[in-house]
Amino acid sequence: MEDEMCATPVIRMPAEDKGVTLGGHPMVFLVTGKDTKHTSMFDWTIPPEFATGVHVHRVQEETFYMLEGECEWWVGDQVVRATPGTYLFIPPGVPHNITNISGKPARVLMTVSPPGHEHYFEELAKVAARGGPPDAKAIGDLRARYDTDQLSELTTKT
Repeated sequence: MEDEMCATPVIRMPAEDKGVTLGGHPMVFLVTGKDTKHTSMFDWTIPPEFATGVHVHRVQEETFYMLEGECEWWVGDQVVRATPGTYLFIPPGVPHNITNISGKPARVLMTVSPPGHEHYFEELAKVAARGGPPDAKAIGDLRARYDTDQLSELTTKT
C-alpha cells in the first residue's frame, strides 16, 4: 500500500482549493501524508503582523521559501529578514519564530518532513474559526500533539 501511495504523481491546478483558511488567508496543501511518506508541502499566505511565537520541533524538519512579502524569522540565535527568494532550512531542535513584519500578506512555500503536519493546520483552523483572541491553552495542547513545544507566549491578535 505504501509503495502504491508514492507511485502516483500529484498535480494540483491553481483553481483547486485544497487546504484551510488561517487568519482569513489560505494555506493550500500541495502534498500531504496521503500522497507521500517523506514530506508535506504548503503554499502559506501569512496574514499581516502574524507571529507563530517561539517554538521548537523535536522530530520535524521545516523549509521555507519566500515568494512574496517580508517576514522576520528568529532561528536559534539569528534574526533573518526574509524577502522574496530567501530560503530557510530549520532542523529539529532549533527554536524559531516567524513574524510577518509588514502590513500586507506574505507568501511562502513550506515543507515539513515527515508529513502529517497538515492535520495540525486542519485542527488549528478549527480553533481559529471560533473567533476572538487566540486560545493559548488550546493551541499549546494542539502543538504538543504535533511535535511542537511552544517556548514563548502567542502574540498574534488575529
